[in-house]
Amino acid sequence: MKKVIGFVGYLFKTVVMLSIALVFLMPIVLTITNSFMGTAEISSNYGVVFQTTQSGAKTFIAETVNLKFIPDMVSFSQYVTVLFKSPDYLLKFWNSAILVVPIVLFQLLVASFAAYGFSRHMGRWRKFIFFVYIILMLMPYQVTLVPNYLVAKWMGTLNSYLSIWLPGIFSPFAVYMLAKFMRRIPTSIIEAAKIDGAGEFKIYSQICMPICTGALFSVAMLVFIDYWNMVEQPLILLTDEEKYPLSIFLSRINSGEVGLAFAVATIYMVPGLLLFLYGEDYLVEGITNQGGVKG
Repeated sequence: MKKVIGFVGYLFKTVVMLSIALVFLMPIVLTITNSFMGTAEISSNYGVVFQTTQSGAKTFIAETVNLKFIPDMVSFSQYVTVLFKSPDYLLKFWNSAILVVPIVLFQLLVASFAAYGFSRHMGRWRKFIFFVYIILMLMPYQVTLVPNYLVAKWMGTLNSYLSIWLPGIFSPFAVYMLAKFMRRIPTSIIEAAKIDGAGEFKIYSQICMPICTGALFSVAMLVFIDYWNMVEQPLILLTDEEKYPLSIFLSRINSGEVGLAFAVATIYMVPGLLLFLYGEDYLVEGITNQGGVKG
């Protein structure tokens, strides 16, 4: 009887988890499959969603929308338009890469040094500074957007990539995550390295960093996803629309050609998906091990 109850419970949990996964995956699958539809099929299924009246007002979902997961005929016309006929889309894509990649790399570099200092040399003032870091991390970006704008204007970096890079590079999120991870590294390893004559930089580079590989990759993924989808920062700090990332440009595509929106959204998802698929093991290790050392 207990085995039957256990099996029923396991089956129920499996069904619930599969249902939740299906709900989350449905928009992604719909976006990818619809990107291979032709223009006529897209218009017949979704054109009414973005219909514009004669007065200029937009009517959303004026009638039933036909959600289709399998196209009647596979077409690459949307991708041909995005990749070859309209360079604006690729330009915005590279704008996103130019904005995000330096933030991820330099934020990890700065955060790893700061986290090592916080985790290995915790005095009274350092604890206070770390507490301030936590407070800053808890504050939403919208709260600090106006001060960032004023500082960027004062520094003369407004409407340049530096206005996006500098606040991102010195964000406290990665410092907090890495410091919590490094504190769980056994002190005996650090003391053994010091007895062998290792200096602080050697301990940092040859002991802490290899142990924190999983944490570094986990933080890199979270930072990348956060800034890859940023909207407020470019809208406020960049006045030149040619410098806008694709995350902003997507909203304008949605109000026009729906088929192109599906194709561009699919291309926009590729870096994040590749990063996750490549670093899934590191991500799991970074979350589960919490700085533990394998014996």
